[in-house]
Amino acid sequence: MVVRTKAAPPTPWSKSLAEPQIDESAYVHSFSNLIGDVKVNANVLIAPGTSIRADEGTPFYIGEGTNIQDGVVIHGLEKGRVVGDDGKEYSVWIGKQACITHMALIHGPAYVGDRCFIGFRSTVFNARVGEGCIVMMHALIQDVEIPPGKYIPSGATIVNQQQADRLPDVQESDRAFVYHVVEVNDALREGYQCAQNAACIAPIRQQLKRSEQDTNETNYINSMESMGLSSDIRAQVRSLLSQGYTIGAEHADKRRFKTSSWLTCGTISGKREDQVMQELNAYLNEYEGEYVRLIGIDPKAKRRVLEMIIQRPGDAPAPVASAKTTSYKAATNGTTVRSGDGNGSISGDIASHVRSLLNQGYKIGTEFADQRRFKTGSWLTGSTIDARQESEAIRALQATISEHEGEYVRLVGIDPNAKRRVLELIIQRPGETASISSNGSSVRGASNGTKAGVATSNGGLSAETISQVRSLLMQGYKIGTEHADKRRFRTSSWQSCAPIESNRESEVVAALEACLSEHQGEYVRLLGIDPKAKRRVLETIIQRPGDSAQNGYSSTTTASTSSDSSYSTSNSASAKVSSSLDAETISQVRSLLMQGYKIGTEHADKRRFRTSSWQSCAPIESNRESEVVAALEACLSEHQGEYVRLIGIDPKAKRRVLETVIQRP
Repeated sequence: MVVRTKAAPPTPWSKSLAEPQIDESAYVHSFSNLIGDVKVNANVLIAPGTSIRADEGTPFYIGEGTNIQDGVVIHGLEKGRVVGDDGKEYSVWIGKQACITHMALIHGPAYVGDRCFIGFRSTVFNARVGEGCIVMMHALIQDVEIPPGKYIPSGATIVNQQQADRLPDVQESDRAFVYHVVEVNDALREGYQCAQNAACIAPIRQQLKRSEQDTNETNYINSMESMGLSSDIRAQVRSLLSQGYTIGAEHADKRRFKTSSWLTCGTISGKREDQVMQELNAYLNEYEGEYVRLIGIDPKAKRRVLEMIIQRPGDAPAPVASAKTTSYKAATNGTTVRSGDGNGSISGDIASHVRSLLNQGYKIGTEFADQRRFKTGSWLTGSTIDARQESEAIRALQATISEHEGEYVRLVGIDPNAKRRVLELIIQRPGETASISSNGSSVRGASNGTKAGVATSNGGLSAETISQVRSLLMQGYKIGTEHADKRRFRTSSWQSCAPIESNRESEVVAALEACLSEHQGEYVRLLGIDPKAKRRVLETIIQRPGDSAQNGYSSTTTASTSSDSSYSTSNSASAKVSSSLDAETISQVRSLLMQGYKIGTEHADKRRFRTSSWQSCAPIESNRESEVVAALEACLSEHQGEYVRLIGIDPKAKRRVLETVIQRP
């Protein structure tokens, strides 16, 4: 064992630094760095490249049997403290048999309980992680207390207590994985210590061999079958679960598929990504040779939010090829799918639409128009595409594009059963080549009925406004508009523009542009309306006096403010209103207000913070951003030197939806 024999140089916080206290049975690699009052207990492994510095925050405690793997950083703030299991205060406490894996960051004040697993590159700061918790890869845990026995999935950001309380419990398969990792690292420690002694190392090798056999039998790691499902499907599952949706599956043989008579596979009971993927794989195997589709369900609205085919006859049951898994709905949400072979000069995005349409049994057609016909929406029908293979359909599209060079050409997706169009996508414009992607100009001008994205149909609305419109329509919300001159704007006396009854993006965009044009020189704002709850879910200004007509002003992105404005939703405006709140806090406030939530604040001194005994600041009754920001700053100013946290409150459900600390001593 090689460790530093003298303390590091003194720091501004101490005249001298205590020496690390290292048990004789622990192994500290010579390429690791220990500084200050660090207590390393029995049978601990500290691997190469670790940095454990108790020079600012101090002391540190590392419990018996814990392993600190390569590249781990452990540090602490000067003032923050946690209470260890022995009742004493520490900057960082890591319990017994914990596993801190490669490149993780534990930054005090932090408490990691016994038998915890902290995954690769995950961060724990100003938080307590209870006994037996498993934190997977690239997670952030901050300002919360994780109850014992909870599972934190990869990529999770847990920054308020409500998120922490909703975490799922650890499953036995997860524990098996962690036990295996700990066992391997125990063997590494013992092996390092007796590497030169054959009699010492032989039993360790035998133990590892038995462990590998046991591991192969139990298949401890998240089921290799679930790894077979494509990244697109995993992303959809993750997205649905994160939004609180439930997941189901349906299957159909070829006859039922033709008549859309799907049968339910069964209920998916899992609430975690790995559990859902395992159940989906089971369905794929059970219904091999049939169509299987993934269903996303909004349990509150009792409606489907996604239907996505993940297996077709002839596909291997697992893995499912990612090139054949994205439905039209997923494509219009922005899912990027790799283009297939034979797409020639057609872009990968257009090829993905073609693939998606064919996979769902839709027909493909084409239409074309010169500039005169395009202005009046008088499209002419192109040649019919009877191809059932993607490469054949792509070649037919290329032929149509070549035949009508210098004209507008659009791709049409048709549902033959419902006899309706499911997609209209412009793939060529005069003066453009066919390789322009569907996210570029080949879609932007689709003001005449394009359903796949009307990014700037007449050079009018900004891409962000278009995105907001698309998002609202996809969620089943209605769109409205209001306008106000400068005088009415000051008093918030908005007037409605003409009602927008349509739920087609192209028609909604046209109505928005008409309102902008009709009310040039006035404020115009976009409204998102929940028709069931009869409440507004979005209010965002898209034009201000001084903007040119149809300039696409978006209040969430433009940096200008008006001197006569008492309410502003731009980031920069908020920055001018607020000199102490950061952009992230302003964004959180704006998001809460847009969703109809109330804002509150609480404060606590250091003693109350340790016991979670928060006290309320003055109530905030306003729902205007500028007034809310002013109230937040007043609370921060009044309670300087204390913790202050922002509260988001759902007034209907009477529950908190957000708790986040915005000021610390």
